[in-house]
Amino acid sequence: MPALVSKSLRDHRRSLVRWTVGISAFFALYLSFYPNISQNQELYGDMALKKFPEAMRDLMGGLTGFTTGVGYLHGVVYQLFGPMLFVVCAAVLGNQAIARPEESGTLELTVTLPIDRRRLVFERFAALALGLLGVAAATFLLAWGLSAAVDMGVAFDRILAAHTGIFLLGLLFGALSLAVGAAAGRRGPAMAVVGVVAVGGYIVETMGKNVDAVSWLRWVSPFHYYLDGKPLYQGFPAGDYLVLAGAAAVLLVVAILAFDRRDVGV
Repeated sequence: MPALVSKSLRDHRRSLVRWTVGISAFFALYLSFYPNISQNQELYGDMALKKFPEAMRDLMGGLTGFTTGVGYLHGVVYQLFGPMLFVVCAAVLGNQAIARPEESGTLELTVTLPIDRRRLVFERFAALALGLLGVAAATFLLAWGLSAAVDMGVAFDRILAAHTGIFLLGLLFGALSLAVGAAAGRRGPAMAVVGVVAVGGYIVETMGKNVDAVSWLRWVSPFHYYLDGKPLYQGFPAGDYLVLAGAAAVLLVVAILAFDRRDVGV
């Protein structure tokens, strides 16, 4: 493993551990509620949930089949809260790659070393990807183990498919944070852009199914390629996941070119 990748992972190991523990705690808390949900059809069945406003149900993925294992896992873990946790985690890691050390002044020392700028950005992105993969692997094993423990009846490969999507979605937003940070050299703009794209993209994807005025924007939303294939129900949506991976690769190229063409610390 390249030295810069190893150093970045060591520097951020505490942050990675905290994110892993935090996301795992969230999964454990909400999955533990499933037995009570599944046994109360009158409170959580489809007919009962139709009483909620349609806009709210759209934002939560429709809330259909909520008392089934796959419906509950989709609605609670993989529809909104899980992806947003991974998006924030990845954005923070992306900020730690370039923008944060530049604001603190430590990046100026790094670029004086005999390390090519393009290689610096690439290896910082590699560390981001590996760190996020570690968080995804640990939380996947927890989600699979707990879903089996509470008898959700969701197949291993379907949970793997959904968790692969959540990783790729996070990786895309991590690359976006890295690209903006590499271009601007500041954490604020990077987090602002990630926030706008994440919130706007999610609203467009969920509300756009029923609102014609914004339905065309679904095709530019990262969440469309994460949610539309319904991996918990249908397995791996290979084409959609290739779009997410390709978009992350494009943003990495943008980050490399942006950082290579400007003066650090200006």
